[in-house]
Amino acid sequence: MSAQRIGFRLPAAYRVFFLLIEPMSAVVGVYFSHLRQTQYLQLLHAESAPSRVPPSTSVALSQLANMYLFFALNEALVLRSTWDLRVWRTVLAVLLIADFGHLYAMKELGLNVYYTPAGWNISHLANIPWVYAGATMRICFLAGIGLQGSKRSQKQQ
Repeated sequence: MSAQRIGFRLPAAYRVFFLLIEPMSAVVGVYFSHLRQTQYLQLLHAESAPSRVPPSTSVALSQLANMYLFFALNEALVLRSTWDLRVWRTVLAVLLIADFGHLYAMKELGLNVYYTPAGWNISHLANIPWVYAGATMRICFLAGIGLQGSKRSQKQQ
């Protein structure tokens, strides 16, 4: 008995974003949250950033770096390893949930952080509009935008 899978041809915009650009940007997050912790905290919220990162905060930031790495590897390797549309939809749905969690975590900076670009620094650009862009790409993919006519049947044996 064989199960039917739906494969697809990935449009260039999705391929470039999900398999290259976004994983590379996540690696930048790994670099700053693990290796440049003081700078990371100052860019996130200078008024509350400590001059010396306490060990507990350092551990939490290194764990965050690990999650950024996990995010990058999921996109760069897991998605690259299959053209099964179900797998892509599942991974991107999970990452979309993570996008909303990432944005929610910024709430402590005040609600205006979500919609006041004049107050954004480089860290805010990476944590707000860049996450908006990633979430928008995931929503478009999950809605099937650009995927019309790209499906093909494959038999799984």
